[in-house]
Amino acid sequence: METTAPPYPQTGRNVPTRARERAAYDRATVHAILDGGYVCHLGYVRDGAPVVLPTLYARSGETLYLHGSTGSRPLRGADPGVAVCVTVTHVDGLVLARSAFHHSINYRSVVVQGTAYQVTDPREKAAALDVLVDHVVPGRAADSRPANAKELAATAVLRLELAEVSAKLRTGGPNDEPEDAQLPHWSGVIPVATGYGAPIPAADQAAETPLPDYLKPGAPRGAA
Repeated sequence: METTAPPYPQTGRNVPTRARERAAYDRATVHAILDGGYVCHLGYVRDGAPVVLPTLYARSGETLYLHGSTGSRPLRGADPGVAVCVTVTHVDGLVLARSAFHHSINYRSVVVQGTAYQVTDPREKAAALDVLVDHVVPGRAADSRPANAKELAATAVLRLELAEVSAKLRTGGPNDEPEDAQLPHWSGVIPVATGYGAPIPAADQAAETPLPDYLKPGAPRGAA
């Protein structure tokens, strides 16, 4: 089980220089943060300069799959492999202190560093795309037309193993200075949450098409 698996090793690159007490390396924490989102930021070096791109991702065991286009320069350069840094962040609250200096954010984040490889095996590629679709909306992959050969050729998928990984989290209220406790400014936390609205059918949707069970109120919505 994930809770009994050893934590990710600490390295010279995944130990933060500030607020080390907020870092976590256990797999349950890392996986929960990754599974709670579906947009990551993919960083790499292009022509000697850093580039960061937002893209869709999904976790399958100890592997991250990253979605992209075959026209994307980092994906074209992912054979035999490209050094990347992938980040995922959730904002849980705005922390308002009595002093401007101590304002902060409650968050959960994961940083994954390593070498990403382009998925070239057709069966793994098709399976990875199903994982990506179902990560966003569970059950959707089986309820949509699979990609055809032309679409698969135009789609790229990167594979990144979870090896050099760290999580970092902040929770709780503001860290006001004792001498500021009597100042007349409001201090506390404004919670931040992501929600889903009611599904809106396509303009050309046939009126008799039923709403799938996986989209009805109360059904899992994947990452949240």
